[in-house]
Amino acid sequence: MTLPSLAAAATSATDHASVLPSAWMVLPFAGLLLCIALLPLLAAHFWERHYAKVAVGLGSVTACYYLLVLRDSHAVMHSMTEYLSFMALVGSLFVISGGINIGVKGEATPLVNVVFLLFGATIANIIGTTGASMLLIRPWIRMNKFRITAYHIVFFIFVVSNCGGCLTPIGDPPLFLGFLRGIPFWWVIQQVWPAWLLCIGLLLVVFFVIDVRNFRKVPRQVAAKATAEETWTFRGLHNLLLLALVLLGVFLPQQWKVGTEALHLTAGALLMIAAAIISYLTTARPIHEANDFNFHPVKEVGWLFIGIFLTMIPALQLLGSGQGITLDTPLSVYFASGSLSAFLDNAPTYLTFLAAGMGRFQLDVNQPAHVLQFLEAHPGFIVAVSLGSVFFGAGSYIGNGPNFMVKAIAEKSGVKAPGFLKYIYGFSLPLLLPILAIVGWLMLRHTH
Repeated sequence: MTLPSLAAAATSATDHASVLPSAWMVLPFAGLLLCIALLPLLAAHFWERHYAKVAVGLGSVTACYYLLVLRDSHAVMHSMTEYLSFMALVGSLFVISGGINIGVKGEATPLVNVVFLLFGATIANIIGTTGASMLLIRPWIRMNKFRITAYHIVFFIFVVSNCGGCLTPIGDPPLFLGFLRGIPFWWVIQQVWPAWLLCIGLLLVVFFVIDVRNFRKVPRQVAAKATAEETWTFRGLHNLLLLALVLLGVFLPQQWKVGTEALHLTAGALLMIAAAIISYLTTARPIHEANDFNFHPVKEVGWLFIGIFLTMIPALQLLGSGQGITLDTPLSVYFASGSLSAFLDNAPTYLTFLAAGMGRFQLDVNQPAHVLQFLEAHPGFIVAVSLGSVFFGAGSYIGNGPNFMVKAIAEKSGVKAPGFLKYIYGFSLPLLLPILAIVGWLMLRHTH
């Protein structure tokens, strides 16, 4: 479809919001993202106690504006419906992965570590980066316990918690939001698998070189004697069947739902919730204790994202109205969306850029038919924003939800993870950024 016909097709569509929100209503969204980025550093105790109140409070400002001023309940209900689907996926993957315990032999060689990270990058596309991170971070620490250092934690975040999950909508929250907006499930992997292979391959090569040097410093006899009786074990494997149910839920038709047209849960979301409940009730307590399982990480995601989903409504509508971000090439979209994803949450960054790109052609990101039209005309744009949002989410601890979870678990296990600034100037800028630049240049410079 040509650009003129694309714009013409979109012009005839009816928009639920006949009156655009005031540009000032973007402030709650910007304020919440700044709070997420800065308050854990500047006022950690306050943020730990009151983050839920801040998120819900700012979200309520936006909701009240739409309900009482614009008289537009549709936008709020639509956003909450997507929030419920989002949390059903993220929450179910978190709970079910917490019911699987992997025991390891604590003397991993560099090659074993590379295979382990590659495995994590692969299953991140099946159980999500959050699920894979929660499942594998503790075994990763235990198998390297004689020589665990900051770079082990950082490369785990690079590979498993972020870059590995770009192949499917299950892999990372930005891609799942795109799936909810109408991007076909299998389209993503068909378009991005070469970039995934290149990115993961380069990260693993760099990690292997560093890990070999570290491995040589550890006395072999001491480590071998201390781990002689350790073996690889797997407990809670019935949860693999429940993970399969979650995957099935993603493919159930969106038209199967419970509730009203405005606010509902899809049959797929209900299946995910049921699988999570079954997992929690049927997993033996020693397994949860071995995993140090608790609901705090997913509760934090739930509270923060209810604020994000509400406050981003005005930003998405304004960008979708044609006030879009003007970027000429997929490569510029890749770096622009990536730069924001590294320091803001990558899920709203993805939607913001998608809405902005579509808004240039009077297309509504809330209309699946419009998303498919844009996908047909500008596949390179969606590939670029997908790769940028997912890959660059590893740029800082606040780029993606699992990053801070991994850091917290590592520190609780006695591993000294790098601080916020050290993570950036010591690892993501000198190691990650050059690799992502190479991937973007090779994969996107000739796309349109």
